Order: sequence, then C-alpha cells, then structure tokens
Amino acid sequence: MKKSLYLTVLALCALGVSFASSAALAGLSENIAVVVNNQAISQSDVNDRMRLIMVSSGLQDTPEIREKLIPQITSVLIDEQLRLQEGEKIEAEITQEQIDAGFKQIADQNKMSPDQFKQVLKQSGINVATMERQIRSQIAWTKVMQAKIKPKIQVRETDVEDAIERMRANIGKTEYLAAEIFLPVDIPADEANVRQLASRLSSEIKSGKAPFFQVARQFSQSAGASRGGDIGWVQEDQLAPEVAETMAKLDLNQVSAPVRSLSGYHIVLLREKREIKEENIPGKQAMINLIGTERLERMQRQYFLDLKTAAFIDSRV
Repeated sequence: MKKSLYLTVLALCALGVSFASSAALAGLSENIAVVVNNQAISQSDVNDRMRLIMVSSGLQDTPEIREKLIPQITSVLIDEQLRLQEGEKIEAEITQEQIDAGFKQIADQNKMSPDQFKQVLKQSGINVATMERQIRSQIAWTKVMQAKIKPKIQVRETDVEDAIERMRANIGKTEYLAAEIFLPVDIPADEANVRQLASRLSSEIKSGKAPFFQVARQFSQSAGASRGGDIGWVQEDQLAPEVAETMAKLDLNQVSAPVRSLSGYHIVLLREKREIKEENIPGKQAMINLIGTERLERMQRQYFLDLKTAAFIDSRV
C-alpha cells in the first residue's frame, strides 16, 4: 500500500471526537482500529458493526464467530471509508432524504416501518449511525460510478446482436434463477480469512441458523448484495466455470458449499431452473441494460481494486 499522511487532528475530528490536549489525543489513539489514508476507523465503529451484523444476519453470537468475523468487518469498514473518500473527491452530495430512503428500503425488507426498525436496533444495542454509515457509503459509491465509470460504458449494436445470438444458441439448455454471496480475495494474504469466513457462513445458512438473504445483504460484495444476493436468471456461460459446475448439481432451494473462482469465494442458492426458450431471450433494450450492467460491475470492481491498492491502510486489529 502506498504510504501518505498517517493520522491528523482533522481526521480525528471527522470522527466526531473532540479533545483538548495532546494527552487526550494519545488516549484516543489506543481506540483506533484502522487508519485509511488520513482518516481513522475507531474500535467502537468495529464493535457497532459487529452488533449490527449479528442481529441483521441471524448468525449465532459466539466468541468463535466473532473472532472469524473481525477481519471481514474490518475489511468492509475500510472499503466503506474508501468509497466515502472517493465520494468526497467528486463532491458528491448526500442528503438526509436519500439516507432516510435507504433506511426505509432496509426496514421494508425486514417488514417493519423505519421507526420500528430503529427501535429494534436500539433495543439490540446497535447504534443507528452504523446503519446510516453503510447507507451513506452505498450512495456515495453510486454517485462515483455515475460520474466516473458509467460515461465510459458503450454498448454497440453488434454487442447486442452477438449476445442475443449466443443466447439463441443455448435454446434447450438450462438457465438458473439464483442468488449468491460473493467474498472477494483481493490480495493473497486474505485467502485464509476469506475461505474460513465463507465456510462458516455456508455452514450457518445450511444449518438454518442464518437466513441466506440477510447474510448476503451484510457480507456479499457483488452487485446484487442490496437485493439479498439476487442475480436473476443466468445461463452457464454467464457464470464463472466453477460456479456453473456447482449450480448444475444443486437441487432447488439448496445452498452450495463455498466455491473458489479466480476472483474469490461464492456461496450460491438455486431458486428455480428452466429450459431456455425463445420467449426467455431478452429484447434489444433489455439486452442493452444487461450488457451495460455487467460492464459497469466489472469496471467498478477494477476501479475499486486500483483505489484500494493505492491507499494507505494501517490495520491495528
């Protein structure tokens, strides 16, 4: 990671912390979990997110699971901080109305009103601000993609025609309505932690201790995470070969063991499957949207990897 500014008084103030002396600053530094460029993530931020994940994902709250979750939670908070920082660079405006709308969407998914959901969070000892931080990061990153990535995406007429022809060539084969939890392995050093987390999540879901869709919303790093991991109808050639092979062996509503692809670990859920027919092939505009979404996902992932590689990150947990 490229080294830049370490930690500044300004960064600490950005965390909402006030202090009157260098001694207070020294005391506060003991509670810093991670430094991301010139801003800090506190240990209380990590603890708040841990409580949120435990309650919202349905995972059992045990010391073993907490220990295994710490690296992933830290990674998620780092990613959120980088996305917020990138949003600041383009001066992305995030209004309270947008945050409230995001909060309402999550409350709706949990079949509650926003006020009921806030009350549940408070009763569970969860700081509502940690949920709002998650929402703010998602909004900021959406605005970054719209400003810096989406304008670069072009879908030509020949791209659409070729895609439709490929789908027609698959008529008679099987396609799947699926959902996934995707945990990327960005650097080799993350391999063991990500593998262990994937195994634990798969085990908890299969045993019925944690709902797939809630776990996906909290842990998955794919584009469908906010929809509980839903990736819609997909054909074999739209999936990583390892994932396609696993999907073909699943029964309906079965969850897979973790599958390693070139980019990370996948836990997949088969919801339905059907034979591909002419009427299942998307029209021209739907195909343009599909190709554009796939390219946006690929480009934004590379953009973020480059952003993370260039960042100064000092983890103390």
